[in-house]
Amino acid sequence: MTRISAALLAAAATFTLASAPASARDFPYCLQGGEWGYPGNCQFDSYQQCMVTASGTKAYCDVNPVIAFRAQQQDLQPQPQPRARHRRH
Repeated sequence: MTRISAALLAAAATFTLASAPASARDFPYCLQGGEWGYPGNCQFDSYQQCMVTASGTKAYCDVNPVIAFRAQQQDLQPQPQPRARHRRH
């Protein structure tokens, strides 16, 4: 019974690890329009990669909205102001 439990546990761990993405990240470009909708297929590292995939279809490429939103939020964050230096004479 212990061997069966160990085997099932090992199989479950292997399945869980195999189904998890290697690295979760947001790609900068998305294939949108046509059958893709919004935000679309966001798995492209470059605009050219996306455009090659879109070629011959009714789809188009645009910036991943997650990336655009993140950049906008960073632009809106207050920037630290340099401290004024007082010179001693």
